[in-house]
Amino acid sequence: MISALKPAINTSDFQKYNHPIPNRDHIINLLKKHGKALSQKQLALRMHLSCDEEREALRRRLRAMERDGQIIFDRRNGYSPLNSECLISGRVIGHRDGFGFLARDEGGKDLLLSHRDMLQLFDGDHVQVRISGSDRRGRDKATLVKVIQRNTSQITGKLHFDQGHYFVTPTNSRISHEIDIDNEQRMGAKVGQYVSVHITDYPNQQYRAFGDITEVLGDEMAPGMEIELAIREHNLPYIWPVEVADAAKSLGEEVSESDKLHRVDLRDYPFVTIDGEDAKDFDDAVYCEQYLDGWRLWVAIADVSHYVSPGSALDIEAETRGTSVYFPGHVIPMLPETLSNGLCSLNPNTDRLVMACEMVISASGEMTDYRFSEAVIHSHARLTYDQVNTILTKPDTKAGRQLQHRYASLLPHISMLHQLYGGLLKARATRGSIDFDTQEVQFQFNKERKVEKILPVERNDAHRLIEECMLCANVATARFLKKLKLPALYRNHNGPQQKKLETLRSFLSHKGLNLLGGDKPTPVHYGQLLNSISERSDANVIRSMMLRSLSQAEYDVDNIGHFGLAYSEYAHFTSPIRRYPDLLVHRAIRSVIRGRESGGIISRVFKSVTGIGNDPVQRVKHTDRLASDISYPYDKKKVAALGLQCSQLSRRADKASWDVDAWLKCDYMKDSTGCVFTGIITTVTHFGLFVELEDTKIEGLIHISSLRNDFYQFNEEKQSLIGERSKIDYSVGDTIKVKVSHVNMDQRKIEFNLDAA
Repeated sequence: MISALKPAINTSDFQKYNHPIPNRDHIINLLKKHGKALSQKQLALRMHLSCDEEREALRRRLRAMERDGQIIFDRRNGYSPLNSECLISGRVIGHRDGFGFLARDEGGKDLLLSHRDMLQLFDGDHVQVRISGSDRRGRDKATLVKVIQRNTSQITGKLHFDQGHYFVTPTNSRISHEIDIDNEQRMGAKVGQYVSVHITDYPNQQYRAFGDITEVLGDEMAPGMEIELAIREHNLPYIWPVEVADAAKSLGEEVSESDKLHRVDLRDYPFVTIDGEDAKDFDDAVYCEQYLDGWRLWVAIADVSHYVSPGSALDIEAETRGTSVYFPGHVIPMLPETLSNGLCSLNPNTDRLVMACEMVISASGEMTDYRFSEAVIHSHARLTYDQVNTILTKPDTKAGRQLQHRYASLLPHISMLHQLYGGLLKARATRGSIDFDTQEVQFQFNKERKVEKILPVERNDAHRLIEECMLCANVATARFLKKLKLPALYRNHNGPQQKKLETLRSFLSHKGLNLLGGDKPTPVHYGQLLNSISERSDANVIRSMMLRSLSQAEYDVDNIGHFGLAYSEYAHFTSPIRRYPDLLVHRAIRSVIRGRESGGIISRVFKSVTGIGNDPVQRVKHTDRLASDISYPYDKKKVAALGLQCSQLSRRADKASWDVDAWLKCDYMKDSTGCVFTGIITTVTHFGLFVELEDTKIEGLIHISSLRNDFYQFNEEKQSLIGERSKIDYSVGDTIKVKVSHVNMDQRKIEFNLDAA
């Protein structure tokens, strides 16, 4: 007969032990009732456990409860129930080596999650943990208490077969689990093919995860497979819902005559678009003329907000996508192609609706006035960057003369744009804008979509000219939003954080360099340093380290300015076809143009504006507009939430693009095993050296274990690996010869060895 003090015994315990003991709930209640910690011996006495078997069963149960985060053990006092105040919630970040980290919801340093706990978790899960000590590197360790929410229901991976069982290894390196698949749920997939899997059972300490194959993507090296994987791995929406496709189709292919009414008519102005050779959507057009001792600049942007109204099917889908996602030779647009490449694309010799920003720029490149309007334009030409650059810098060549003849009527306006560009460069230098001018590459494919070449992208004056014009319009927009106190999104960029700044200064000191400005360097200080290193062989690496010291730009309803561009206010106006924040900004401006704010308020705010007039918007009388046309249904709280969402979606798009680039670079290098290349050390860690090849910008790792001629120690201050015996020093910026040792397509990693020759 069991004592009344030992209730709630698990029936399964009768099978496990000859002397079963009270269950976990009873132990926790006993600890809570006592009010303070109890030792194992004290617990045994209170539960009248007398024999060795019972005490051993208690010891095991207490160890299991401690492991599972139900109780806390202190060597001095004993066991106590876990206080909810000790629990920390956060998001799981998986690591390819099997362990993980917890990014706390409330912020602060990440916590280390053990291999054992990660057996139950996927990257992205939302969990509760408790701190349970620290590792030898001083990092706080966490123990899993419970899973709050699973955030992975679908994974993409490669199908395998071993010992009579099918399983899938995820392509996401942050998920180290193998997903077991029943043969009946295989959908005919073959071993080695990529598949999509729906998770039916999540892993625990006894069982692996189970799933059903829902889609067979195809063979590893099928053309475009890297994009298919990125789309699913990052959960990118890529199929248009029927109602969205129908809504886009219903808008037609051409601008209706009625839509051209009540707009500023700019069709006689010789606007042109200037884009890359392979561009398909043209969302901006420019025109410039001389004005006093400076210039009058128009930037016309496709008026997407005219066609995509708040709450519509098109709007809901655009908000869900947040941005267009660009891959080499492929794009997943934010809006259906009938809009992005058709009705909203500023195609040449075609009437198109635009939101126009008219600006007055002084001879010194300063914007002194601006005005916005709903307008209609007729682009006079579709020009490319190379064409404009040839006209401007190579007029006496055969190609230059041919282009001058072809676009003779536009030459004065192109020349005026170039003169304006010179003035804007002066202003950029004066305010201290940072120009990292990082080198990008482009992929050249054959007919089977295999990479034949990786070539550097050459930026010329035409690229920079258009960039400066767009910056002007974005600044005018931010000033407009700020002065009218409209709840809209700014594009903010913070200065360097203290820890990153310390790392940068330490690195620079070992290079004999210094970043001025103390604890709060300005863009001017960054610019001075950039100018001083322009002739150095390691300039690119130093630029990269400087860039890493800065935070990522984000969207927010509160303006804090843009550090990198040295603007006190900055917003995105120029790409509503491919960025949702720009669409929101257009709606905010439209609400003013169509009378949301009273003319009295506008005149009072802008009474000092000169040159264009004291009204920052150009109005055309409307007599037939519905109330829904002028609504701007966003308050500050809603815009702040949209800012956070758009920032996250923008980062997701970047990660997907990086994954595809990494795949293509690995595919390009897979036949280069044993080949020798020249590269530059870009990053040094405790586990090795990351090296970037000079011409292709392909990066690979020299693992520290392959440096067999010595034992190397990581010097964080110097960003170096230093040999204990030889004192050989491998530092960021060093040029070295490397040999390709292995290309891992699954993990999208390239491994190098030092070339011994």
